[in-house]
Amino acid sequence: MREITPRRVIEMKGREKIAMVTAYDYPSALIADKAGMDIIFIGDSLGMVVYGEENTLNVSMEQMVFHTRAVAKAVKRALVLADMPFGSYEIDTDDGLRNAVKLIQAGADAVKIEGGYDHRKLVRKLVRMGIPVMGHTGLTPQRYLRLGGYRLMGETEEEIEEILRDAKALEKAGAFAVVLEFTLADVAKLVTEEISIPTIGIGSGPWVDGQVLVWHDLLGIYEEVPPFVKKYADIGGMMRIALEEYREEVKGGSFPGKEHYWEFLDKDDFVRKAQKALERLEDD
Repeated sequence: MREITPRRVIEMKGREKIAMVTAYDYPSALIADKAGMDIIFIGDSLGMVVYGEENTLNVSMEQMVFHTRAVAKAVKRALVLADMPFGSYEIDTDDGLRNAVKLIQAGADAVKIEGGYDHRKLVRKLVRMGIPVMGHTGLTPQRYLRLGGYRLMGETEEEIEEILRDAKALEKAGAFAVVLEFTLADVAKLVTEEISIPTIGIGSGPWVDGQVLVWHDLLGIYEEVPPFVKKYADIGGMMRIALEEYREEVKGGSFPGKEHYWEFLDKDDFVRKAQKALERLEDD
């Protein structure tokens, strides 16, 4: 069992901020784990940042299982959390149970489900099965069509009520934490104070129990990022510079250098062996 468990995450509420980041492959997860992340999250955001989709709606269970398995192999300390993609749990509770099991069998320690009140029965069943669940309210990207796009949530009384209802329903159903995405900070603070389980914010201000960002966004792999992201590096720029330098050295003939290849020290020996090889080919 990994060091960070759902119980440990719950115990961190009010004591220690929770650091969570996405990862979608073995090397990224290895680095994130060594960096001391508490939760490493295989999000359906991979549809956009890995596969170039315009939204997360086309991500399949097969993709989630594939990437979860790769991440899980790398992580020794952090809790491995896998997203339930669109269509994997909304239609039928039994489908949700089966698909959650697939992610756990792929190596996840817990699953995340978008929405709260509407899926409280599924959350309760999963928890009773022994599968830890993290909920997700505020901006729910899988519902962006209904919401009218990726927009800030919590500006109206109705939205505040819905977010609170979701969070409380998740808590009651047995979820160990809830993501609050792109929600007004005052609302996120209220939710954090109203429930006993941790809140993990993304674009929802400082008054939550933890933060999550997408790997590609915080490392600056792409030029454009959501407005709530802080770029901690310009990895994309560094990669481009390195590739440009490689291209120029290949074009100019300076790569590979002497230190990058091996050759026969005895050239006469090479000529003899090459001639014999060529003669054998001619005989064939």
